[in-house]
This record gives sequence, C-alpha cells and structure tokens, in this order.
Amino acid sequence: MEQATAAPLKKTPLHARHRASGAKMVPFGGWDMPVEYSGIVAEHMAVRERAGLFDVSHMGEIEIAGKDALTAVQRISSNDASKLQSGQAQYSGLLTPQGTFVDDLLVYCLAPAHFLLVVNAGNIPKDYAWIAEHIKNVGDAVAVDASSRYALLAIQGPKALDVLQPLTGVDLAGMKYYWFAHGEVASVRATVSRTGYTGEDGFEIFVPPQSADRVWQAILESGKSADVIPCGLGARDTLRLEASMRLHGNDIDDQTTALEADLGWIVGWKKDDFIGASALREQKASGVKRKIAGFEMLDRGIARHGYDAYAGDTKCGLVTSGTQTPFLKKAIGMAYLPVEHTAIDTEFDVDIRGRRTRARVVPMPFYKRPK
Repeated sequence: MEQATAAPLKKTPLHARHRASGAKMVPFGGWDMPVEYSGIVAEHMAVRERAGLFDVSHMGEIEIAGKDALTAVQRISSNDASKLQSGQAQYSGLLTPQGTFVDDLLVYCLAPAHFLLVVNAGNIPKDYAWIAEHIKNVGDAVAVDASSRYALLAIQGPKALDVLQPLTGVDLAGMKYYWFAHGEVASVRATVSRTGYTGEDGFEIFVPPQSADRVWQAILESGKSADVIPCGLGARDTLRLEASMRLHGNDIDDQTTALEADLGWIVGWKKDDFIGASALREQKASGVKRKIAGFEMLDRGIARHGYDAYAGDTKCGLVTSGTQTPFLKKAIGMAYLPVEHTAIDTEFDVDIRGRRTRARVVPMPFYKRPK
C-alpha cells in the first residue's frame, strides 16, 4: 500500500512576512508558524517589559447567527452568554456530555442574534462539526466556519495601548478588559478586543486577510521607539504558562473536566441545560478526586508535558505543562494531582528522564501583572 502523504501545512496571510523576517518556522496544529524571531527569552521579556506583536491568524472563527443564536450558544458553551452585552466577550468551554473539553474558546457577542466564537487552530474542523451537529435542533440559528474571513494579530504588553492608539480612532483606554469595538487600524477596517493569552494588558485585532501585512507593519513602525518586536509561538507558550492559562491538548482535553481543570468559573451554573451540565453538577456535588495544581521545581530540572508525578513511590499524577520561565527565572509547571496532594506547599516528585526530582505546589497564577 502507498503511504498517505501528510496534508500540506496551511499558511497565515503573514507567512511571507515571517519568512522574509528570518523567523524560525515550525509545524503547529496543521499550520506553518513562527516559533521565534530573536529568541524566546528576548521575546518573552519584550512582552513583560514593553510589548510584542504576534500573528495568531491560525486561530479559528465560527459565527453563529439567527434569532435563536443565543439559545444555540448557551447550549454548546459552558459559560453564561446571556450576560454578554453587544461588544463584550467571555472565556468559555466547548464541553462533552461528560463535562470534559472538546475545546476552549472565546465567545464574542457581536449583536443579540450574532456571536463569534474563536477556537484553537488544530480543532477548527472538529469544533465546527460539533457545533453544527449540536445546534441543528435549536431553531433559527446557523453556524458558519468564517475562519478564512479573518486574520488575527495580537499586540501584548504594558506599552501595547501607547503603540496601537496612534493607529486607530477606537478609544483604547476607555475599553474594558474583555470588551471590543469596531473601527479602523492603520486605515484598515478592524475589530479590536482587549484580550490576550500572555497575562499582560493588550489587544487582539481582527482584520481582513489581505490587509494583515499592512497592519502588521504599521504596528511595528508605531512601536519602534518602544522597541516592540515580533514574537513567535515559543514566547506565547512561556508567557501563558507564567499566567497559568490552560493550553488545550496539554492542560485540558477530553479526559479533563472543567472542575478538574479548576475552571468552575467558566461554568454557567444557574443557566438552563447545556452540554456537560449534569455531569458537572454531579461532580460539583460529590467533589473532584483530582485537580490541576501549579508547582515550582525545588531540585534542578524542568518538568515537561507528559512526565509522571509521584507521592513517595506511588505514581499519582501527570505534568501537563512545564518550562523554565524567562521572567520569573524558575522552573514551573502544572500537573493533575490527587486533591489531597494539591494544598499549597505540598511536595511531590517528578520523574525527569528516570531521575526523581522534588517539586512543590504553589499558588496560581505564577505571574500577575502590576496594576
């Protein structure tokens, strides 16, 4: 039998710009993406101290519209979208009937009967099929995979507002966290939201794909005096881990419930039935047996995704994310552990390539930006 050839990697509208700028490219979720430009540490520190610019156009956009759009979103999304006003967004989960994750997502209320869901790049076809299947009996609501209509850029860091404001008439200072507005950026029609995945203040900018390069260059030009630099997926991962943001496929998946992931705050406990509701209510009543915990290494070593955790000689859990962080300058991570081992300062071992290495449970997030 002939071996099946892998599908060619997809490219964002900024692909040529990344290549021309000397970015190191890697396959990610079916896309050819920049992992770093000037180095993960330099890019991480730029975001913490100044600002960095990310291409996140690989993310998926699914729109739900129709007079029953809110009912549809309420069914497939764990959070309570009825609380959203037009121009407001929320973090949520796309859950299975068992309360585990199909994906995590952002829900944007464009209008009372029109929602935009931003999903993870590698999950777009799966998420779209799941959503379409589970809203088909809702009434007047239709889901459309609109990913090809959008490019998405993220400017993140304490200088993000100062860099972006000269390029837009949108009042960025007046925009609250997790709100968004329509306007122009660098004379390109855009939607600007005060959201991000780095633990810093910043903005994500939806623009037509054909205009992405113009906006990208305009932001870098505006940020020259602040030494704003382009950043890749490597820094995005170390930044989100310092901020204790969960990564789908690592920290949350179809084997972990929202409660085990310590994400009970994205569950609309008071709303009517939604996919996963009964399983989560049952688990809330009986209590979880394991949950995610943040830790830092006491011995030298970096605990990576998939490493086993031990309490004494007993294997008790699994590391889901881990790194040596450029800003905090320590080895940190997240792991699923039995509830009785998740109290702050509880010590456990991580098996790092056959060597038992001490770790200690610490509060999350590891990093909180100064107010």
